Amino acid sequence: MAEQFYLTDEERELLPSDEDVAFYAEHGWYLTKKLFTDAEVDELVEASERFYAGERSRSLPLRPRRLAYWEPQHGDVQRHNDYVHYEHDGLAKLLRKPLIGAVAARLAQADEIRIFQSTLIFKPPRPEEPTNVVPWHFDRHYWASSTSERMLTAFIPFHDCDEEMGTITMVDGSHRWQEVGNDDSTAKHFAERDKEDLEVLLARNAAFNGTQVTKVPMIIPKGHMSFHHCRTYHGSAGNRSDRPRRAVSLHLQDGENRYRPYALSDGSVVGYNHDELVRRTPDGHPDYADPDYCPVLWTSAQH
Repeated sequence: MAEQFYLTDEERELLPSDEDVAFYAEHGWYLTKKLFTDAEVDELVEASERFYAGERSRSLPLRPRRLAYWEPQHGDVQRHNDYVHYEHDGLAKLLRKPLIGAVAARLAQADEIRIFQSTLIFKPPRPEEPTNVVPWHFDRHYWASSTSERMLTAFIPFHDCDEEMGTITMVDGSHRWQEVGNDDSTAKHFAERDKEDLEVLLARNAAFNGTQVTKVPMIIPKGHMSFHHCRTYHGSAGNRSDRPRRAVSLHLQDGENRYRPYALSDGSVVGYNHDELVRRTPDGHPDYADPDYCPVLWTSAQH
């Protein structure tokens, strides 16, 4: 039987308004109403601690080459762990809340939303730690093997999140820029690129589009989250507070997204971690609708 997706009347009141959708289209980001209760957020913290302690509901059958996967031996650096929605049912239960998908569907103007990736993040309270700084980038660069231009990301902190904690910061309206300086290097993840190069690329794109770089830090109360368009430049600074910054970056795809071969100048094809994990379509390509790794979060087909 097909999975059912419903919202309560109270949850429907939390969906973006027409004005909110227009704001997202213009600015490339959106701050939600309170989508999680305090108890649900506390449950995310507890589930993440169990995950860090080694609890798994299942494990990836293999580790793709570009997998982000912190383990205790890596030390007190910024932690990134991909595929937590697959590996840990306690986290997945909350990350797969239909309301998140319904909000994403409104913003992306899509009939269906699937999970694309989920990354559990832990930014330690160490302002001097270089891994705590996430340089300016936009996600579409790393999703070159996807056909969609409507993909988006929910940033879900597990507490009040502000500038002191190194909250995510958006470059306002940058998703509407015409891009300049795109080459093979932009298909690499920001962790594989020089931070100074990414700063230069941001400034060059702003200048090319005849605009200024307007940085907007997301001040996010507990239970709320931010969304940003796949072409919105964003980054984050170090954590200057006295406690860790905990969050999930939940990457989402619309139902029309599919795999496409994307060749670089040397003839090699850009790959995404999914390509080594998901089932294959009848034509032999990776299936970005594989329900094990890319489950449906929301569909409006039954509404």
